Amino acid sequence: MGLLERLRKEWFILGIVLVIAAARLEPTVGVKGGPLKPEITITYIAVSAIFFNSGLSLKTEELTSALMHVKLHLFVQIFTLVFFPTAIWLFLQLLSITPINEWLLKGLQTVGCMPPPVSSAVILTKAVGGNEAAAIFNSAFGSFLLGSSSSVPFTSIFSQLFMTVVVPLIIGQIVRRYIKDWLERKKPPFGAISSCVLLMIIYTTFCDTFANPNIDLDKFSLIIIVFIIFSIQMSFMFLTFLFSTRNNSSFTPADTVAIVFCSTHKSLTLGIPMLKIVFAGYEHLSLISVPLLIYHPAQILLGSLLVPTIKSWMVSRQKALKLTRQPKAPVKV
Repeated sequence: MGLLERLRKEWFILGIVLVIAAARLEPTVGVKGGPLKPEITITYIAVSAIFFNSGLSLKTEELTSALMHVKLHLFVQIFTLVFFPTAIWLFLQLLSITPINEWLLKGLQTVGCMPPPVSSAVILTKAVGGNEAAAIFNSAFGSFLLGSSSSVPFTSIFSQLFMTVVVPLIIGQIVRRYIKDWLERKKPPFGAISSCVLLMIIYTTFCDTFANPNIDLDKFSLIIIVFIIFSIQMSFMFLTFLFSTRNNSSFTPADTVAIVFCSTHKSLTLGIPMLKIVFAGYEHLSLISVPLLIYHPAQILLGSLLVPTIKSWMVSRQKALKLTRQPKAPVKV
């Protein structure tokens, strides 16, 4: 395989490297309030574009089917709301005897209690080719459920989710009805479009990370907390993969992809306001916020890097299942 062909095939990984490098060189461009205005272009326009894209590309039957996939929804929500925070709490009991700053550990505990993000899990599921409709439902439902039970204003959460998720999705479905034949004939690159939006999100996320003074820790603490966060993410992704691929799980490979991303991702958009309300007046608020500020870009980076590997597994698994379901030819005597 030639170099150009290799680069063309791995353009997304190359894009990740380039946008992170650009964010490191000049983070002020993509920070909140900066020239790109990510608080508008990403929070509203980009997220709306993602779900309009999903509404345009998904068949109505797929959305309806995903809505009725109760077992998948229960798996994701129980893992997110019960298993994740409980496992983190138990893990922190071990870490409490180490010299790691106690406020960083409290920050790790709050990460476990955060709702899932609305956009990143959906984009990554779509990039792999997984059950996008199920990812949409669980991301939105998880954000709504945990967000509305917190101190963050209910109307603010509901209106933002409605305007950036529900409305674009419905508009996409309506437009699809009128151009359905054209879509099936031309097959627009919906996956590539979502991947480009994800690169924008990665860029602005890392701009915020590099420009944030709260992450100015001593090198030892920073390295340890980054290592712990990546270890948690890898462990939980592996666990969800293991549980959802058991022989009696009844989940398809596409379902597994949605489960892996939706169960392990945490929201920065809802998380930071929740921390500011719950820990208002705490002098250590900046330290408590650090794990979430690191977890958010780490989950996007790790998920993006794993897209080719997970996609390869899913395709090969689907082919293997298809072969096993084919009727065997009768043996001639």
